[in-house]
Amino acid sequence: MTQNTSAAAPTSSTTPTTLDTPDTPDTPATPLRVAVIVGSNREGRFGPIVADWLLARIGERTDFEVDVIDLADSHLPTALSFNPSPETLAELGKVTPKLAAADAFVVLTPEYNHSYPASLKSLIDWHNAEWQAKPLAFVSYGGLSGGLRAVEHLRPVFAELHTMTIRDTVSFHNAGALFADDGTHKDPTAANAAAKSMLDQLHWWAWALRNAKESRPYGS
Repeated sequence: MTQNTSAAAPTSSTTPTTLDTPDTPDTPATPLRVAVIVGSNREGRFGPIVADWLLARIGERTDFEVDVIDLADSHLPTALSFNPSPETLAELGKVTPKLAAADAFVVLTPEYNHSYPASLKSLIDWHNAEWQAKPLAFVSYGGLSGGLRAVEHLRPVFAELHTMTIRDTVSFHNAGALFADDGTHKDPTAANAAAKSMLDQLHWWAWALRNAKESRPYGS
């Protein structure tokens, strides 16, 4: 597991507040909604193990509410259409509202042939405004590279969609050897610290961009 760190990474400190309390720089009035996207739909995938670890880390916080978008449960076609069939509309109905409601995203991706899964590209390409002016973080896993080549391919894709990607990532190199048979991380100290730093940055950007859009709508 490695983490890319920034010399001056922003952090966030939050405390629970009542729903009628206005936002302040230190105390957002309501939790920010983060959509966790499990990007692999491959048979025998390792993604759910990493996803459970990630969701446990987010669950320890009070400043995020979580929606999970598992692409194994979605069957979007690769052929885009301006007039989707009823079947495609039903599939979009599983994911589009969660993307639209999100203040931030975490994309969990493996690396297939030096890049990211086709299932993830389909989800991305079926949407546009849902991604705009929101921050997005990456958790990757794989062999020697830990999925980082997939992450680097995804960054320019999301830049085209006006999405702000977080510099710091959490990556699991030789991921299968890092987790026990019951799915728990064998030595979680470094991974948990990396996740906290990444999620702190994600929260900072999500709060800042949400406030900015409330005062001035984003124009792409």
